[in-house]
Amino acid sequence: MCGTLCGLRRAAPRGFFLGAHGMKALVLREHGGLDNLAFDPDFPDPEPGDGEVVVRVRATSLNYHDVFTRRGMPGITIPMPAIMGIDVAGEVAKIGPGVTGWKIGDRVVIDPVNRLGKGLLGETSHGGLAELCRTQADQLVPLPDDISFEQAAALPIAYGTAYRMMITNGRIAAGETVLILGASGGVGVCCVMLAKSVGATVIACASTNEKCEKLRQIGADSPINYPDVDFLEYVHRTFGRPLRRGPGRGGGVDVVVNYTGGDTWVRSLRCLRRGGRLLTCGATAGFDPAEDLRYVWTFELNICGSNSFQREDLVGLIGMVQRQELTAIIDKTYPLDQGREALAALEDRTVFGKVIVTP
Repeated sequence: MCGTLCGLRRAAPRGFFLGAHGMKALVLREHGGLDNLAFDPDFPDPEPGDGEVVVRVRATSLNYHDVFTRRGMPGITIPMPAIMGIDVAGEVAKIGPGVTGWKIGDRVVIDPVNRLGKGLLGETSHGGLAELCRTQADQLVPLPDDISFEQAAALPIAYGTAYRMMITNGRIAAGETVLILGASGGVGVCCVMLAKSVGATVIACASTNEKCEKLRQIGADSPINYPDVDFLEYVHRTFGRPLRRGPGRGGGVDVVVNYTGGDTWVRSLRCLRRGGRLLTCGATAGFDPAEDLRYVWTFELNICGSNSFQREDLVGLIGMVQRQELTAIIDKTYPLDQGREALAALEDRTVFGKVIVTP
């Protein structure tokens, strides 16, 4: 299937530009502030090597990881210049030697995690904030025609992480009561929708009344504005306190989703029923919180960690979107030349759901 590039160019469907000139891209040349990001109208086009393809980018969603990449992260070396953008959806534009099973024009989502240990798209290799993106062919996931590129681009990092934490590992079930901290971000919004999709009751915490109302609109049963309402007091007042012994498990909730860590950790444990589950996939407010193991053994609690996502989680998500069981929440879509403004909105935490950039 590899053929020659000349042959592939002749086979390119209408609407594909595969000229000899450079592509448009948002380029980071050194770590620092937003001013270090610059729109480049003539960045060199990528060419596929053995086992690689080049994808014509139709949509990229931003993640807070992009903010960390721009600032620089201790212990992680980012080759410069760098093109960020981890979550990418588009169409196959060029095919390298040795690639089979794909043709020019195929609609795809890119699994951004190279499972052979070669790093992360948009971090150690150029990502989706450009017109073209090169990746290993085995990172491609087929995208059905009835799912938009914008919906697809919203899925991998945030929604994939939420799916693995809530469904694959957490096994949220109908009739359970679930408390979700940080519910208005990309991961949190998906956690709310996944919990509702299986028939759970959702208590969703956010930082403003406006965000609480948006959470209510996507299905949250009891949104909590946590600067004004203490979530632990709310749980005990509404559902009662857990029982250490005796019949039943007493009050509290069945599940707490906490990927903030910090000073919410022990208070989250205290919200759980006997035998309850605490699900975590990160520590945005601190990875070394104070701990109180007495709650873990006294109430027979289960702590379940979840690390990013696997390909099967992404495939499961695509299936849910196609069956109309889930719709990714998109806050706003920006053109590529306004990518810096898009990242600023994410960094300022003024968004609800995902931010999309389209070339």
